[in-house]
Amino acid sequence: MQLFRYKIRFSRIDALFISHMHGDHVLGAPGLLSTLHIFEREAPLHIFGPQKLQAMLEQVFQLTDTQLRYPLVFHALEQFAPGEVIFETDKLEVRSIPLTHHVFCRGFLFQEKIKKRKFDYQVARELDIPKQYFHLLKQGNDVELPDGRQILAEGVLFPREPSLSYAYCSDTVANAELIPYIQGVNLLYHEATFMENMRDRAEQTLHSTTLDAAQAACDAEAHTLVIGHFSARYHDLEPLLMEARSIFPRTELALEGRVFDLKHHV
Repeated sequence: MQLFRYKIRFSRIDALFISHMHGDHVLGAPGLLSTLHIFEREAPLHIFGPQKLQAMLEQVFQLTDTQLRYPLVFHALEQFAPGEVIFETDKLEVRSIPLTHHVFCRGFLFQEKIKKRKFDYQVARELDIPKQYFHLLKQGNDVELPDGRQILAEGVLFPREPSLSYAYCSDTVANAELIPYIQGVNLLYHEATFMENMRDRAEQTLHSTTLDAAQAACDAEAHTLVIGHFSARYHDLEPLLMEARSIFPRTELALEGRVFDLKHHV
């Protein structure tokens, strides 16, 4: 329903990542997968989640007599070590992050691969470099022109753009083990179910406080922290934001429909 609300095309979905088997994280999956079926999706869909998720989906589809018109490719998170690449494209890698909750739980790090340096056509024209040498220079090769000039690729390539990264740390108690896996991340989503005055409750339920999330952002040297998964007891979220900002000023709230452009968090 939220995809419809915010006009996000279903065709943009190539993979589904589910951290753990609690209802607020898995019960929407059958409806989403059925909607893709109704929209006549044909491309395979990769699903990354706990092994029990596959059994749940198979049972739901069996009981509802649903036969998807597109293939599901299921990947059990238990078979991957923390930090291991679980999914990749030509531009992106996704790694699992170790979290600590009541059930098996993994977060996800989405990270761009190292980008190629862009070619500076203006400089190349000013140097009167024949176009047939452009492809060599774009690949980082130095060239010698017929007139004897040595052209260094370094001189006609823009500085390399930084690879952007986003870490999703769902339900977890404060967990120092995950810090090495999210070091230097541009945007860190970290649950902050409770304020610090409810630390006992947070530890009992294996959730984090606002200060836990803020400390994780500090330890990981993240650029920006986004907190979410707030307890329903909080109708005003401003106190949670202010508490987190007391330790990590670059903290924002995860609100429905809010968009974060990673290029602004470098």
